[in-house]
Amino acid sequence: MRESNKVFHLAVPCKDLDETADYYQKLGCRLARRYEDRVTFDFFGDQLVCHLNPEGIDKTPKMYPRHFGITFLDREEFDRLLEKAVNQSFPFFQEPMVRFPGKREEHLTFFLIDPANNLLEFKYYHDLEMLY
Repeated sequence: MRESNKVFHLAVPCKDLDETADYYQKLGCRLARRYEDRVTFDFFGDQLVCHLNPEGIDKTPKMYPRHFGITFLDREEFDRLLEKAVNQSFPFFQEPMVRFPGKREEHLTFFLIDPANNLLEFKYYHDLEMLY
């Protein structure tokens, strides 16, 4: 289980700093810092750094093996983010769905795609013991 004195750090490429900052702030992430070549966000309690690297953008992203996101512990938070994504017309890479229906690991999930084709998965497990 997560320890409160640790923050996960992830760095991903982006093609345009303004577009990236706008996207993640609309998603609900706080802009922490901005430099000429990167922007850093509080990504739901963890650190996300988007480095300017237009040549490093995946032109044809696939969900597997590379994506990142958040597993919500609270169903209402999951629902609020999904509603925000729909209301703000965020591009979905995969529409909301139920994975592993009827099994203990059943969970709700959806994938968004950011302006640099990074894939973000958001999910909620009905059985919180299945988080790990």
